[in-house]
Amino acid sequence: MARLGIGVEVVQRPRAKGFEPLPKRWVVERTFGWLMQHRRLARDYEALPQRSRTMIHWAMADKLSRELTGESVPTWRIEIGEAL
Repeated sequence: MARLGIGVEVVQRPRAKGFEPLPKRWVVERTFGWLMQHRRLARDYEALPQRSRTMIHWAMADKLSRELTGESVPTWRIEIGEAL
């Protein structure tokens, strides 16, 4: 991973009982949550890894464009009466 310029940090689980969020783990889980909002990524429909990668790029481009435009909900979820 260092050859690609990606740093990896191994986080040890705390020994204490109860909930304690692990550093950086929530970033990955949040990203997976965003990706699962796209139907084609919720299941493994694609036969080729290149196509799966492309669908992930499309999903993240959609997320980024909604963030930049201030849209909080994908437009396909807005009811017709709400848009007017």
